[in-house]
Amino acid sequence: MDDQVRIKLENVSYTYEEAAAPALSEASAVIREGEFLAVLGHNGSGKSTLAKLLNALYIPTEGKIVVCGYDTSRDEYVWEIRRRAGMIFQNPDNQIVATVVKEDVAFGLENLGVPTDEMLPRVESSLAAVHMSKYADSAPHLLSGGQKQRVAVAGILAMEPDVLIADECTAMLDPSGRKEVLDTVRSLNRKKGITVVWITHFMEEAAQADRILVVSDGKIVSEGTPREIFSNVERMRELHLDVPRMTSLAGELRRDGMPLKEGILTVEELAEEVERLCPLKSGI
Repeated sequence: MDDQVRIKLENVSYTYEEAAAPALSEASAVIREGEFLAVLGHNGSGKSTLAKLLNALYIPTEGKIVVCGYDTSRDEYVWEIRRRAGMIFQNPDNQIVATVVKEDVAFGLENLGVPTDEMLPRVESSLAAVHMSKYADSAPHLLSGGQKQRVAVAGILAMEPDVLIADECTAMLDPSGRKEVLDTVRSLNRKKGITVVWITHFMEEAAQADRILVVSDGKIVSEGTPREIFSNVERMRELHLDVPRMTSLAGELRRDGMPLKEGILTVEELAEEVERLCPLKSGI
């Protein structure tokens, strides 16, 4: 597999036992090193099934998935795949197993057999990377939801993964918690080059990705940059998906006659466009 390719799906299908139709059907995609990829889809679209396939929690019914050079269908590669591709789940409480933060971060390293003298620096650096060092001796159950998710990220980070798979890991958090977790993961992506697969139903989160895959009824139906995906508002509505609020507002203003450019995603971009079209006059 190309060194620049972290994950490759080749005509992947997965059908649950006794299900009438596959949860994922003939999916093909390439995810490259250092990419921040968002996956969007309505409830039941197949995006969480895709996440579990990428981490070898599920094995394709048909087709093939290669993660960091390892075929997920090969039993002998499972531990190596899960070391290289860490996963963060929706509910942080499901991932926290220890009564002290630093012990929880060390849990995965213990399972990998990492020597104790190597374990401590990795735990400390991982907590520092997610800005949780001061909570190292705290009890996880006393932390906020966002802080718990950052501990979960630290636990994955300590294992030094090449890929981080986040399966709607901000879904149970309040807006400030969602922001702090996304900012943390985005920073790790930029600074450490960790490839991120960010599965979400929040459009503003997806707008920050390098690229988006849209899944509907078990199929990958669209892929492109956030501007490309969200510019086609009608298509997103057909797929029972929303667009970022500023994209929607820009569309309404455009329909009312304001000649705004296509592909607006953020408040800043909309403000710049309005200023361009309606510049403030000096002296006012």
